[in-house]
Amino acid sequence: MTDRTTGPPPVHPAWLPDAAFAPVGSRRVLVAPGPDAGPVGETVVAELRRATAAHGGALTVLAPDDTAGDRHHDLVLGVVADGTQHPEGFTRRRSGGVTTVVAGGAAGLLYGLHDVVRLGERAFGDDHAPVVEAPVAPVRMLDHWDNIDVHPVMGQVERGYAGGSIFYADGRVRDDLSRVADYARLLGSIGVNAVAINNVNVHATEARLLTDGLADVARVADVFRPHGVRTYLSVSFGSPMRLGGLATNDPLDPDVQAWWAATADRVWAAIPDFGGFVVKADSEGQPGPFAYGRDHADGANLLARAVAPHGGTVFWRAFVYNHEQDWRDRRTDRARAAYDHFAPLDGRFDDNVVLQVKYGPLDFQVREAVSPVIAAMPRTRVAVELQVTQEYTGHQKHVCYLGPLWSDVLGFPLAEDATRTVAEIASGLPGPRTPEGAELQAGGITAVSNVGDDEFWTGHPLAQANLYAYGRLAWDPSADPVALLDEWLDLTFPGADPRVRETLHAFMDGSWLTYEKYTAPLGVCFMVDPLRGHYGPNVDGYEYSKWGTYHFADRDGIGVDRTVATGTGFTGQYQAPWDAVYEDLATCPDELLLFFHHVPYQHVLKSGTTVIQHIYDTRADAVDVVESWVSRWEALRGLVDDRLHARVAERLAEQVRSATEWRDQVRTYFFRKSGVPDASGRPIY
Repeated sequence: MTDRTTGPPPVHPAWLPDAAFAPVGSRRVLVAPGPDAGPVGETVVAELRRATAAHGGALTVLAPDDTAGDRHHDLVLGVVADGTQHPEGFTRRRSGGVTTVVAGGAAGLLYGLHDVVRLGERAFGDDHAPVVEAPVAPVRMLDHWDNIDVHPVMGQVERGYAGGSIFYADGRVRDDLSRVADYARLLGSIGVNAVAINNVNVHATEARLLTDGLADVARVADVFRPHGVRTYLSVSFGSPMRLGGLATNDPLDPDVQAWWAATADRVWAAIPDFGGFVVKADSEGQPGPFAYGRDHADGANLLARAVAPHGGTVFWRAFVYNHEQDWRDRRTDRARAAYDHFAPLDGRFDDNVVLQVKYGPLDFQVREAVSPVIAAMPRTRVAVELQVTQEYTGHQKHVCYLGPLWSDVLGFPLAEDATRTVAEIASGLPGPRTPEGAELQAGGITAVSNVGDDEFWTGHPLAQANLYAYGRLAWDPSADPVALLDEWLDLTFPGADPRVRETLHAFMDGSWLTYEKYTAPLGVCFMVDPLRGHYGPNVDGYEYSKWGTYHFADRDGIGVDRTVATGTGFTGQYQAPWDAVYEDLATCPDELLLFFHHVPYQHVLKSGTTVIQHIYDTRADAVDVVESWVSRWEALRGLVDDRLHARVAERLAEQVRSATEWRDQVRTYFFRKSGVPDASGRPIY
């Protein structure tokens, strides 16, 4: 870590404190990074050298032409690039008192080392058969919505709740990138292999990263490279006019095509392993191909053909909808928009285009149905997009562990008669997937990041668990999110009093459901305050808005009718059996009831309670749960770092305040709408 003893408090090590490396560092270790190890192999050696120096072990580094001889080692790590291993994968085994990690390349060696670190002493226990590990998704990306300048509305980090950007200061890329190096180390340890370093809403200054800022982008790429992370840029579709002085951005114009090709040549000349571009076009005011009578395939293929000679990829976001709609028009449904725009274009995107689709059809809500677009495009590479930063889940002021939400999404059997999961679609599994039987390259898993220059990285120290879980689930979507929470706890608080792990597990596991219970009920979306950046309750905040209408509550009932029979027709965008499941009130899951149906307040849920009583009960019960966390955390004073304890205590106090506000506003609102009293007799204000 960088020495900051004379300046601000030292940056929290997150899940990589020195103590977590003790089981590895206290042993005799042999590493053979191989002849093509490069900077990632050097990182593996540096990690082992630091660990053994700190914890009394011994390290032997084999040159490519050296042999281990008769020396005994407790841990042996090496690369065998003979095609038997996935290039990012590894095989770990324990035999004859030696733990061995064999990787297919330097990245696999790095991931294998951190697999041993996560296991700790268990990696050196009884002998066991080989365990083969390889990432499911080939691209595991984090998108940073960072602005170079402090934007007058969005600030420096849009949807960021942990301070300013770690990349930019004073209107340019930071001179000191040591914080970025710390971050790259964290990402490499959890298998993230791609980062887009600027906002998808590309403002004027960010656009210039493609031109006069390119040397600084190269410096950032140099910092990420040793940890197996490729650098990407978000680019504006309007760059030919904005940066190149052209008269048009028309994707079919030869001058526009030539400008993008020349721009790609310059980028890859500066950064030979550059990943590609992320694009938000014709969405929420961003320029796009619609202005020229073109479609999204025309726009995406323009950029794809420019980057193709360099092996680059274009991640084209599917977040496109009418944000100037008439709220009185009940047939206009934002949930339908991405499918309506993109499904007809299936098969028209070039092979190096990845359609980046938000996991739900709306916008990262605490509960929404999985987007049907993910299953609707078998001839198109698709990446699923998650949101690690807590835009609609408490702004990193609330404990809300999102691993279970993402696990549900990635494991949801969306396609092929409920036999193919979201993760399998995004990862190109299993095997051929186009109607013609041709194998299609995978898309990947992406997410919006949650870090900033706060000393704890994520503002709320416990929000680090979301970043950790994202990386681990992107590597293996079948992983148990509860087990991942325990992994994070063991690494972040190594050797701590057992009460620390027990307490944190108790209220982090299930915290997403607790958050849901005191906020929006049964699949209702957007009951947040637009004037507070989507923080806190405002039941009608978006209800009569150009952005859409989301609960349609009146004196008779609540919910959005998205059925084919009587509503917007959104249910018809799903493949069987989900189209029928969601269409029918009798089979629609209760947790999504109001996402798909408008029902009376006295509608009886499958639990046996009415909708209105569920709204009353869950809000009140959830506040009781959050209040109980305060005293449990206070009991840990002196058992964890004082600064960390104080920060979590401050955030818990705010969570109690906010949850109480949610409880009282939502309960009161629906009492006034329905006129139905709370059967429990609890007061309604």
